[in-house]
Amino acid sequence: MSYRNYQNLGARAIWVLILANIAVFIATSFVGNSNAILANFGIARIGLSSHPWTMLTSLFLHADIFHILGNMLWLYWYGTALVQLIGETKFLALYFIGGLVGNALFVLIEPCGLAVGASGAIFALGGALAILRPKLKIVLFPIPIPMDLWVYVIFGFALMSFLPGVGWQAHLGGLVTGLAFGWYFRRWERRRGIYR
Repeated sequence: MSYRNYQNLGARAIWVLILANIAVFIATSFVGNSNAILANFGIARIGLSSHPWTMLTSLFLHADIFHILGNMLWLYWYGTALVQLIGETKFLALYFIGGLVGNALFVLIEPCGLAVGASGAIFALGGALAILRPKLKIVLFPIPIPMDLWVYVIFGFALMSFLPGVGWQAHLGGLVTGLAFGWYFRRWERRRGIYR
């Protein structure tokens, strides 16, 4: 497979995830009883035994337009960089494992809360990228100062995880998963002499 086809394949995986999230958001926006959707497809310790599918389905639900917009932008930004570094299969594995670990940590720590969103999966992507390319320069809007990617990921975690009503447990689970995967991928790169 050529490099161009490899990139297109990875880009398709990212766009499929983005479109699936948007489609679910639009579909659930037109359903009258949003509480029933959250109860049946959002992740919560209460009801997990009777609704085990929520470990996965909650990754495709989002609370509002700003929630999905932020997550999908980060999915695109982190995803396009990661697919070129680790390939489509590893990218998808990281995305879903990071999301599932984030959800697992949420239900372990939070006794009665409910969470939705792909943030755990997104933080897994950011964590892996921060290990693989820590010195990559990023400009954080609205601060026009370039900073290292690893600083940006940690700053984003701190900023987004400690706002009221945010499932920081899922963010933490995803981030730790991403850091572990990033360490593994970096060793894989070094063994092949392609680490930068």
